[in-house]
Amino acid sequence: MSRVAPMVSTVAIGATGTLAGIARHAFPKGAMEAIDHADVTLAGGIVGDFRGAMKGKPYRRQVTLIERIDWAAAMAEVDHSHDWTARRSNLLVDTLDLPQVPGTLLRIGADVVLEITRETDPCERMEALAPGLKAALLPDWRGGVCARVVSEGRITIGDTIEVVR
Repeated sequence: MSRVAPMVSTVAIGATGTLAGIARHAFPKGAMEAIDHADVTLAGGIVGDFRGAMKGKPYRRQVTLIERIDWAAAMAEVDHSHDWTARRSNLLVDTLDLPQVPGTLLRIGADVVLEITRETDPCERMEALAPGLKAALLPDWRGGVCARVVSEGRITIGDTIEVVR
């Protein structure tokens, strides 16, 4: 009987990428609004995004992030070209492999720090968007990560994202 070794995820402290997009939605199932900057608070996540408000503690899904390359790969797999905001994530990350380790801290810009809490599970809305998309987002945390706010401030498209712990 062969055994498959568990996948080990390493976190490269100091690895950096770029904040390539910011989006929010004011209410459940509401349209996504792409913006060029946002205030991020401990109690509300991305200001103006309904999901960021703390709903019990500890709240693990204040802010969601997805990698540009992962969204592009999923779109190619299902032969579609929807904008990244169709994923309903808050932040689009470029040139950084998001750590798949809960507890990892990411600094965005000068002040904002997010703690990765878990994988963002793709939902049935993705399947309605494009047949096969939910499955295309499942491998290797391709659907993104959930995070909670540790330190608040303002973020702007083009800010550096750094793995700090």
